[in-house]
Amino acid sequence: MQGVFEGFGVIAVVIALGYVLGRIHIVDRDAQVVLSRIVFNVGVPALLFVTLASADLATIFSAALLALVSGVLVVVGSYVLVARLRWRRRVGALTIGALSSSYVNGGNLGIPIAVYVLGDGSYVAPVMLLQLVVMAPIAFAILDTATSGRPPTWRSVLALPLRNPVTIASVLGVTVAAVGWDLPNVIERPAELVAGLAIPAALIVYGASLHGAPRPGSGGSAREVTLIGVLKLVVQPLVVYMVGRFLFGLSDDWLLAVTIAAALPTAQNVYVYALRYQTGVALARDSIFVTTMLSGISVLTIAALLA
Repeated sequence: MQGVFEGFGVIAVVIALGYVLGRIHIVDRDAQVVLSRIVFNVGVPALLFVTLASADLATIFSAALLALVSGVLVVVGSYVLVARLRWRRRVGALTIGALSSSYVNGGNLGIPIAVYVLGDGSYVAPVMLLQLVVMAPIAFAILDTATSGRPPTWRSVLALPLRNPVTIASVLGVTVAAVGWDLPNVIERPAELVAGLAIPAALIVYGASLHGAPRPGSGGSAREVTLIGVLKLVVQPLVVYMVGRFLFGLSDDWLLAVTIAAALPTAQNVYVYALRYQTGVALARDSIFVTTMLSGISVLTIAALLA
């Protein structure tokens, strides 16, 4: 259980640092926007490229990935159905809400938990690949279209991946891994250095955003945050477990890995995405706060039952 507590502890310390920096106005609202742009356009693409370029694609593209996909499809479909039909959410906010209910904190929380609980950080690779190569590009394409104010055309839709640094970095990383190319130091070391800013900067931006923010769920969003919390921390890991065990017959280690991965809280990157597109910002912030505070219960329960 040490890995679970350590992972959550690291996140809490860096978020607290961001809160202090926001409170003393070092990272004010304008600085949060600038820093989030750096994370989105530079840090996250570098992290994706470095992570995927060294990944074992044979391990990633497996039944474990399909089990994770099933969990994402169920919770995203459930959220969209309720939020669209009952609450009439617009496409931009709907997309951020869907990410909040399904996009897990696989980087700065999933990796240390995988290392300390399972003994191997590569167990979190399938969920990271799913999010970085599939979920994020699709979400950005929708958000780009929704926030542009122009009806999409086939040409504009096909060109979206070419304009998004996250998608470009993901494709390049997977390509390098597929051809088995060893990156030269002149590329690998600068990329690793820049990638190192993505996670702490995202946590600092999120922590700074908590200063002066209204109570989570206020302003009429309490029911939506509650729905996201239930989908994220209960439904998603339950679906992944059921599919992984009874449909794909995953080994005990992989079953534990994907179930814990599905129970991780909403990633801070979702807040960065919401800030970048200026939609669903409060919903992303509240969802991250609530799921991070409560996910320890889900992760510890799963680890106790399946370890």
